[in-house]
Amino acid sequence: MSKQGYRVQNPTTGEIVERYDTATDDDVTKALDNADNAYRSWREKTIEERAQIVKQVAALFTERKTELATIIADEMGKPMAEGVEEAEFCTEIFNYFADNGAELTADQEIKSISGGKAYIERLPVGVLLGIMPWNFPYYQVARFAAPNLVLGNTIVLKHAEICPRSALAIQQIMTDAGVPEGVYNNVFASHDQIATIIADPRVQGVSLTGSERAGSIIGALAGEHLTKAVLELGGSDPYVILDTDNVKEAAQTAWATRMYNTGQACNSNKRMIVMEDIYDEFVDELTQLARKMKPGSPSDEPGEVFTPLSSRSAAETLDQQVKQAVSEGATLLAGGELADGEGAYYSPAVITGVTPDMAVYSEELFGPVAVVYKVSSDEEALTLANDTPFGLGGAVFSTDKERAEKVARRLDVGMANVNTPAGEGAELPFGGVKRSGFGRELGPLGMEEFVNKRMYYVAD
Repeated sequence: MSKQGYRVQNPTTGEIVERYDTATDDDVTKALDNADNAYRSWREKTIEERAQIVKQVAALFTERKTELATIIADEMGKPMAEGVEEAEFCTEIFNYFADNGAELTADQEIKSISGGKAYIERLPVGVLLGIMPWNFPYYQVARFAAPNLVLGNTIVLKHAEICPRSALAIQQIMTDAGVPEGVYNNVFASHDQIATIIADPRVQGVSLTGSERAGSIIGALAGEHLTKAVLELGGSDPYVILDTDNVKEAAQTAWATRMYNTGQACNSNKRMIVMEDIYDEFVDELTQLARKMKPGSPSDEPGEVFTPLSSRSAAETLDQQVKQAVSEGATLLAGGELADGEGAYYSPAVITGVTPDMAVYSEELFGPVAVVYKVSSDEEALTLANDTPFGLGGAVFSTDKERAEKVARRLDVGMANVNTPAGEGAELPFGGVKRSGFGRELGPLGMEEFVNKRMYYVAD
């Protein structure tokens, strides 16, 4: 819990617009009691009955998309167009699990050699704790909540301290959609209260999306209390370009991908690995694109405008990382300027010349910074791509699809992509390996995490 607590803090100025009270211990106890009590009746509904309610949740995300986008523009600076897109994606996610939940949780018969009939049933487990980040305030909640609500679990949700309005907006959607009281419970909990929640024996699982540091703390608490955990942590995804028919277009796609959400995405293309024969032209185009960027507000039309990072502290951290890289010998070709004052603006940057002995080589740059590496062979590209403590996603591009696939299949990541920055959709699982965490969200695997895969045997 930050010293400033739950608040709406305008990232363009640093001004605290509104403060919210942290939950009392009684509030936390009530939320746990409500979630546990609600579970007993929620799990007894048919999956079709739960899905019908979740479909109403889906509809409200799109119906309220402009209002929802405005809220997160104020809270963490997300461009309005991206905020609307995020709300619409939530509709897709809730609909996916509502429409496919029955099939995804259907009994699976096991071939028995002992006589009788054996099945695997997929049943809910109980109360779950979700600890969500600020960078995608709706989407992150949707991918955790949607499968578990359909499955029959109940949720206690602790959102980021700078996202109280969006947290309350989600709670209102749940209420207005007809989600029964106690099934979804927003709580403005402190860090100490999070530990209390995880220690409660009624809590059967915890899902965190956040930093490595937060993942280590929550993972330790979950382990201490034998509680199932899903951790989606940082990433420093490789973005490998082996060849292209149009270098400028490839650079433009790479730049647009890196600038999405002002570079604040776990699976953004933070390390661009480019073959030497197209490297110079690629870097030149990136540099020109970076130099054209001007500071703007979330309400501006997308294009050559960058919005602030989520907070001044986030911008200062990024600035320190870039300055250290330059002091250690990296080359800053464009941008990299921290705005004066209390706003969170940081001009989009392009960096080259990063080597393994530099701190930034093994760090995540969570903001609008493109780091570009030059390689001379597919094997060198692969070695560099895998030389990271992270393992979230990665992408490989080539006009020869088989060549790209050959490299992509050897990436040490949870999500490997060929000729696209990222495969995205409610049906596609999301998650990583190594220090990017463990467990999966979305798709069929998203319903496999917090579930009792019960063996059910009926003798002859």
